[in-house]
Amino acid sequence: MKTTKLQNTARILLGTMLAFAGTSHLTFAREDFQAQVPDWVPMNKDTVVVLSGYGEIALGLALILMKKKKLTGVGASAFFAAVFPGNVSQYTHHRSAFGLDTDKKRFIRLLFQPVLIAWALYASGVFNEKRNMKLLK
Repeated sequence: MKTTKLQNTARILLGTMLAFAGTSHLTFAREDFQAQVPDWVPMNKDTVVVLSGYGEIALGLALILMKKKKLTGVGASAFFAAVFPGNVSQYTHHRSAFGLDTDKKRFIRLLFQPVLIAWALYASGVFNEKRNMKLLK
C-alpha cells in the first residue's frame, strides 16, 4: 500500500524538522542540547551533541529523500526512543534548556516523545501494512 498525500506531507515536515534540529545541534542550540545528555553517557557531552546532530540531519534527509520510507520511519522512531533518556535526564536533574525552565514544562515535553514516534511510523506508512513482516519492502 502506498502512502497518502497527508502521510507524505507529514514525512517531509518531520524530515525538515529533524534536519533543522540537527543543524541546531551544531550551531545555536549546542549548549541547550548538552543539558539533555545524561551524566551516565561515557562521552563528552559536546561530542554526543555533535554526533546526534549529524544523525538527526541524516535521518531528516533520509525521510525526505529515500525511497525506503518504512525503513527510514522505523529508524526515526528508534532515534526518538533512543534520545528519550536524555529528556528524562533533563527532567529529573531539573536542567533548563529550550525554554523548559520548570519541572512542569520539562514533564510535558516528555509526553511529546511518543507523539514523535507515532508520527514517524504513520508518516512513513508503517501502519499501512496489515503485517509488520512487510516492513522493509
